[in-house]
Amino acid sequence: MDVINIHDAKTQLSKLVELAATVREFIIAKAGKPMVRVVPYHIEALHHLGGLKGQAVLDLDLKADFSDEI
Repeated sequence: MDVINIHDAKTQLSKLVELAATVREFIIAKAGKPMVRVVPYHIEALHHLGGLKGQAVLDLDLKADFSDEI
């Protein structure tokens, strides 16, 4: 994974945004110490209702789970 100095990241921001958008992660470091990892942002699942369907399953029975409080 590429490590980019923060000064270089500031001067080459447009190029680095394009790099991250092409699914190539990189790390921005300050004085050689890794600070952040830059990853592409994916929003395909949020474009339509139900895009996250099946990602999580909640097994709840609200009456049974909170019977003491009801």
